[in-house]
Amino acid sequence: MRDDKCIFCKIANGEIPSATLYEDEDFRVILDLGPATKGHALILPKNHFANLFEIPEDMDAKAFILAKKIAKKMKDVFGCDGVNIVQNNGVAAGQTVFHFHIHLIPRYEGDHAGVTWKPGTLTDEQREEILQKWK
Repeated sequence: MRDDKCIFCKIANGEIPSATLYEDEDFRVILDLGPATKGHALILPKNHFANLFEIPEDMDAKAFILAKKIAKKMKDVFGCDGVNIVQNNGVAAGQTVFHFHIHLIPRYEGDHAGVTWKPGTLTDEQREEILQKWK
């Protein structure tokens, strides 16, 4: 299933040229045109799923297995000190293209790429409220 209006569907299926690092029958891995760091890549499924909530479990499992494989190769190829694996769902979570994708961001000591947050505090009351709602 593809969405003819989706730019990531077009890239994943080779209709729009990309700097492809890897491709198989289900996915294309490309360099991000707006990289956070050198080597920042995206894993794109060839079928259209808006987000994690829509992608079938077998496909998201394959996507994260592929993320591990690509992250390992990034460490070898780029000599990076670490890799962020980021997957956003919904506007509030920072998703800007509504086609499921995974960011693989090589990290280098002192790179100042911002994939962090300021830790808050979990109060006893919040913890209990969350645990009660979760049941």
